[in-house]
Amino acid sequence: MPGNIGVFEIAVVLIIALIVFGPKRLPELGRSLGKGIREFRGSISGDRDDEEQPTVSSSQELEPGKSEPVAPKRP
Repeated sequence: MPGNIGVFEIAVVLIIALIVFGPKRLPELGRSLGKGIREFRGSISGDRDDEEQPTVSSSQELEPGKSEPVAPKRP
């Protein structure tokens, strides 16, 4: 059965991960895995930070017909 995972199997997987990635990289992988799981749960539940981002105010927008050059013209 694939759902029957015991302590011995988890220990073997952790030892192999330690050998493959090394002790310096393993905490970084754990942090990134935890962050990915949190982001996944947030996207599933609908908790998003997109709504909290500020919108562009009208004072920052350019008037129609007026534009600023992106790069200087070559001679």
